[in-house]
Amino acid sequence: MGTCLICNASSPLISSKLGVCVKCIREKPEKALEVIKFVRRESRKRFDLPPEVPKDPKGVKCGMCANDCIIGHGSRGFCGLVFNVDGHIKRMGGTPERGILEWYYDPLPTNCVAWWFCPGCTGAGYPKYAYKPTAETGYMNLAVFYGACSLDCLFCQNWHYRYLSQRLSPCMSSEELAEKVSERVSCICYFGGDPSAQMPHAIRTSKIALEKAKEDGRILRICWETNGNMRREFAVNAAELSLESGGIVKFDLKAWDENIYMALCGVLKKDIFENFAAIGERYFSEREEVPVLTASTLLVPGYIDPIEVENIAKFIADIDPRIPYTLLAFYPQYTIDDLPTTSRKQAYECYEISKRYLKNVRIGNIHLLS
Repeated sequence: MGTCLICNASSPLISSKLGVCVKCIREKPEKALEVIKFVRRESRKRFDLPPEVPKDPKGVKCGMCANDCIIGHGSRGFCGLVFNVDGHIKRMGGTPERGILEWYYDPLPTNCVAWWFCPGCTGAGYPKYAYKPTAETGYMNLAVFYGACSLDCLFCQNWHYRYLSQRLSPCMSSEELAEKVSERVSCICYFGGDPSAQMPHAIRTSKIALEKAKEDGRILRICWETNGNMRREFAVNAAELSLESGGIVKFDLKAWDENIYMALCGVLKKDIFENFAAIGERYFSEREEVPVLTASTLLVPGYIDPIEVENIAKFIADIDPRIPYTLLAFYPQYTIDDLPTTSRKQAYECYEISKRYLKNVRIGNIHLLS
């Protein structure tokens, strides 16, 4: 049972770790965000990360992602990989020569947010984009877990990526990572953390691996699980690589209300939603057999409610109502670890609302529903 520090409301759906309810975030954002700013500062201090996106007027602009960090002398960017050293940007990760990441082989079919329509799990796009007309058993996904992120989600399900950005290791060049694409690898999926903080590394890896796959006459799909908070040119490059190879760009649209997005994730949503729209409007209709773009939303109890989901569904439908949308069940993690899992009632209410606007909607992680 949590209590809002602003309105004194109590509910099992108010996180005591966050300290504010969703109503106050919407209606009293200045007070609510001030409370949450303290929570975020304390959580990021553990990993030696800046408490908010740096905007030092005397600093140096990074330009890697949509945050546009302006980093002060001797300080680091929001992602933790970029430093201002004597007035110059120094990147400790995210370049083709040095990616901060972990990788592993994930047998197909795998637990992918696009499991219900991706070639590796269903055979969609066979024989052009899949080796089999059904799930690609016997093949693998090269899972690339990047150790930094351009957001700071207080409910992060993979929060341990912060240890990688803290240590700035392990690291691997694009060439070394591309060599891990064996004959039994039919797709690469970049996630984390998030690829948005290290896009030059991921793009270079993809191009090397795709060139080799073409020479060998093999299928190799390029996929992304991302918050979408990247520079527009990188978002377009990612979409083009996925479109060409049969892969999918998977955006996690975390909230609709700007203040809720800032409260939960620590950044503004504008560029994220604009990147999603740009990809959808430009590329979605070009490949019908395998959707090149999809969206998902984590149903955080008490915060990502039917109001948020309906607005996201409307936004997606305005681009193309055929874009697949996955509603993911929440499990308590990281800072917000005192909420229950998503209820069946919440999940199906959000599902029915989404179906009013979109043709393809699924609920994921149904085993977590309470």
